Amino acid sequence: MATSRPALIAVTALAPASWGTTYYVTTEFLPPDRPLFTGLMRALPAGLLLLAFARVLPHGIWWRRAAALGALNIGAFFPLLFLAAYRLPGGLAAVVGSIGPLFVVGLSALLLAQRPTVRALVTGAAAAFGVSLVVLKAVGALDPLGVSAALASTASMSTGTVLAKKWGRPEGAGPTALAGWQLTVGGLLIAPVAFLVEGAPPALDARAVGGYLYLALAGTAVAYWLWFRGIGRLTATQVTFLIPLSPLTAAVVGWAALGESLTPVQLTGMALALGATVAGQLVPGGKGGTARSVPVAGNKAPRNPAKAAEPALRR
Repeated sequence: MATSRPALIAVTALAPASWGTTYYVTTEFLPPDRPLFTGLMRALPAGLLLLAFARVLPHGIWWRRAAALGALNIGAFFPLLFLAAYRLPGGLAAVVGSIGPLFVVGLSALLLAQRPTVRALVTGAAAAFGVSLVVLKAVGALDPLGVSAALASTASMSTGTVLAKKWGRPEGAGPTALAGWQLTVGGLLIAPVAFLVEGAPPALDARAVGGYLYLALAGTAVAYWLWFRGIGRLTATQVTFLIPLSPLTAAVVGWAALGESLTPVQLTGMALALGATVAGQLVPGGKGGTARSVPVAGNKAPRNPAKAAEPALRR
């Protein structure tokens, strides 16, 4: 069944919105100081679950492509993101992450031959500034390693997003398979690092088990399935302009569940970031145009995303 573009955007937006709940779940339900173990528990069980649903393995060149995408979007992104979050104060990691749209605009020009527009650049800068008003607090000296990790994590996922758009999907593989491949590869890459750095897994009570189940299912398996489904049907720029929804959701959850206050400046930043997110959906299509269809490896004609059947089934 064909899906309207606004509906597709809204459903894809559920992915970064669910990622915005990670901070609350981590602080309220999970063992402290185990970022790599948490990344492992998010990625590997979710990847194996999606593989069981899809029952499709990569073939040919897609073994290398799945490994590259899994390393960029999960295996490198998760540890770098957690490292930045632990070393940077006041939500600075979220601010650096919010410049992802600008990374994608530049990479799309290099890899997808999509000329960057003034509207895209201004909208990306507005989104980052809006997020900074929401999450950024006064900081002293910045940690160089933390800043480098934040930039690297943003560059890693931005590159993975653009390459996923460039390569499309192999024939016979839907977003369930594509997400499963990447999460499994990423989890396998994180596992040895987690055990070497953090040691044996911690003891888990019922509360922690529930938190990990939520992160693995809703926050990773479903969310990444929606994310890669969106990448297949929207432009890379449109998808990445949804990322600021993650820190905005975290701020709203903190206000609703943890009693944190929202100042007028933060509310202004939310309005600005949300406005930029909406405007970002209009950038790629020019004068009301639609997103370009995604080529499927092995086919000479591009797939029509409005007619492509998506298998049903989660960052």
